[in-house]
Amino acid sequence: MSLHAKFTVFAKAASRWTGNATAFGLAVLVILAWLVSGPMFGFSDTWQLIINTGTTIITFLMVFLIQNTQNRDTEAMQIKLDELIRATRRAENALLDLEEMDQDELDRMRKRYEDLARVARDHVEARQRGSATRKPPRDASG
Repeated sequence: MSLHAKFTVFAKAASRWTGNATAFGLAVLVILAWLVSGPMFGFSDTWQLIINTGTTIITFLMVFLIQNTQNRDTEAMQIKLDELIRATRRAENALLDLEEMDQDELDRMRKRYEDLARVARDHVEARQRGSATRKPPRDASG
């Protein structure tokens, strides 16, 4: 198993574990223990340094785990969306690698779809105005 694959397995397991209630409860207990120990250590600089150092290290490491998980989830979602685009008969297959475009290309594409959405909304509103001004058909009893 490659180093990358091992890290992926570790990152999945760590993010699953750190995202559950037990991990949160453990973190709360550590904070409470630190708070309770404050008077025993006279709220010294060393006492403060312990929590500051510990939380900094954990935060630093968690950033990488979170980013790894987010990258994997985003890539999986992108593949699923690509498959939906590919499988949809009238979809534009040019959108399959949209995430690879530079910002100017993305801006042009966004503008194009915003224009399409505006035209569609205008069409719906016009249709609704047209049906609101027409009289409802009379029923057979009247």
